[in-house]
This record gives sequence, C-alpha cells and structure tokens, in this order.
Amino acid sequence: MLSIKGCGQSQRGPAQFNYFETGKFMQIRLPAEWEPQDGVLMAWPHANSDWAPYLGEAQQLFGQMIRHISRFETVLLVVPAEEQESVRSILAASGCTLKRLRLYPLPCNDTWARDFGPITVYQGEQPLLLDFGFNGWGLKFAADLDNRLSRHLKECGAFPGARFKTCDLILEGGSIESDGKGTLLTTAECLLNANRNPHLNRTEIEERLKTELGASRVLWLEHGYLAGDDTDSHIDTLVRMAPDHTLVYVECNDPDDQHYEALQAMKRELELLRTGTGLPFRLIALPWPAARYDTDGQRLPATYANFLVINEAVLVPTYRDRHDERALQAVSRAFPGREVIGIDCSTLILQHGSLHCVTMQLPKGVLG
Repeated sequence: MLSIKGCGQSQRGPAQFNYFETGKFMQIRLPAEWEPQDGVLMAWPHANSDWAPYLGEAQQLFGQMIRHISRFETVLLVVPAEEQESVRSILAASGCTLKRLRLYPLPCNDTWARDFGPITVYQGEQPLLLDFGFNGWGLKFAADLDNRLSRHLKECGAFPGARFKTCDLILEGGSIESDGKGTLLTTAECLLNANRNPHLNRTEIEERLKTELGASRVLWLEHGYLAGDDTDSHIDTLVRMAPDHTLVYVECNDPDDQHYEALQAMKRELELLRTGTGLPFRLIALPWPAARYDTDGQRLPATYANFLVINEAVLVPTYRDRHDERALQAVSRAFPGREVIGIDCSTLILQHGSLHCVTMQLPKGVLG
C-alpha cells in the first residue's frame, strides 16, 4: 500500500560524520548512477510553483515517470500536505506500484530534486548523505524551502540506512558526473561561476570535490552550453558517463545553429580526455533535437543527455521530435541489457529542465 510518512520535528541531530572507524581511514567513493539503487527522490509539482500554468500536464507527466520508476525501485515523493489525497488518486490512476511509494508532506519551492536532493557517497560500505548548499542556481530563483528539504527528510526518517553530513559548499547534483572509480566530470562554466562559491578558485574547488566526494581526479570541460538553460551548463545536459569508459554526449552538426561552435569544441575536448588508465573514452553521440521555443520566443534547452539510470532500465527524455528514436538507440548502446524507456518531456522543458533534473537516485543501502 501507499506509505504516507509523518514529519514532526525531530529532537535528534544528524548522525555523526566520521572518516575513521576503529582507528582506520574509511575511503569515500561517489558511486556511478548505474550502480544498484534503493530508490529515487522526487518532488510533486504544485500550484504555488512555476508549474501553475500547465499544472495538469506536469502532474500527468510526473505520474508517468513515477509509474515507470516504481516498477523497479522505491519512489520518495515530497508533496504539499494538503494534496496528499489528490496525489494518491493521480498516482493510483497512473498505474504506479503503490507499495513502492513513500509520500512526505513537506513544503518545497519547486521540483528540481537533482539539485537540492542529497548526494550519496559510500564511506567504506556505509552510505553517507551529503547535504550541499542549494542557492537556486546562483540566486536566480527562490530556494529557501528546497535548500532545507534533505535535512527535513532525514528528520522524517526517510533515509534510515545512511549517515548525514551538511557541507558548506554550493553544489548541485546535476553539475557532476561520476564513473564510480574516482573520476568526476564537470563544467568550468558552472562550478567556477562567481554565483556559486566566489571565495574558491579552481584548485580549491577541485580539492573540495576530492575531499567530500572521494575523487582522485576531476575532468573539466571548458566548452558546451544550451540556450535557455538556467543552470550555467550543468554536465547532465551535455555529457553523461556510462559503463565501460563511455561518454554519451550531445552533438550539433548544423553550422547554422547557435550551438554549433561551442558543441563542436566540446566534442574535441571529449576526444582528448583519457580514462584513469590513460585510454581514450568510448564516445557515443546523441542527436540534436529541433529547436523548441516558449511563448515568449525564448529557446528551450531540449537535450537527450538528461536521462535517468535506474535498476534494470534507463528513462530517456523525448520531445516529439524526429530524432527521438535515434536517441533511444544511442542510449541503448551505452547501457546494453537495460530496458530503455522514452518519456515525452515536452512539458518539462517549458520550465527549462528535463527528466534527470527532477530526480535524484538513492543508492543501495540508503533506505535501510
């Protein structure tokens, strides 16, 4: 049955963070997204958010996403307290696996769980939730409620299998990719932007990533962007890591498109990158969807790179575009043996994000 979690104020603080156990250093590791998961965190679109003009379409889309995710793992869903019954009805009608749903009545500004949700590392074999600061992608949007959500969920008992640590660094989940073996991929445009951590330079930020996330090396991309993207070039809109030293990236071959030069330069960067053993990465190109615009004529950041890897499947955003099928085939090549499911995200990009942006995976062990 559908689980509704109470969220009264807890008198207990977060679990103690300790790099040492029985006198021995415990290695930190950021797992790859394709490693086993317990669940996915999401936040339900509500009328007091920017989804108001097309709330019905957005909720229908979220119901479809949750239906697919709940086939394979648990979904933790933040919902407005007054909407629990209506959300329950929508999800039941969507065919969701209700026994794999946990609803948490907590306030939130918006739905971009990728960036305000906790980033999970392993400390030895123990999952540790890192609660980085979220400032609305450089103070562009209100984020006061979202910035507190991870701690509130912890206080509600949402993560019984994990320890918890608050980190004094602004960092969004969509800005980093991990191969699970110590290599991080990111963009200079985002992490070095003065609207995030202006007191830290590149070397200092890299050292923090190594300390907090256990990275042995950080690969920086200097090129690549999407018009209409509010995140300052999150890596999960441009290039994704996949098994067997694979990089899946967006490619623009149209010289008349405004992205052509930047994405061609990004492609050349990717060709020069090397794995931890010094070999070139296997590169898989994603097609370039036709330009999409909002009612004000602003270009929308449609990208096939914003897919979500879950247990046994990959959910891939589609846009009613002639290249949708090619995108699904490319992702299938990167993740053989997994079911590849296309999700029409034409509504999501109206708010300048896509499928990966509204989800945050919870690796194995986090839910106990």
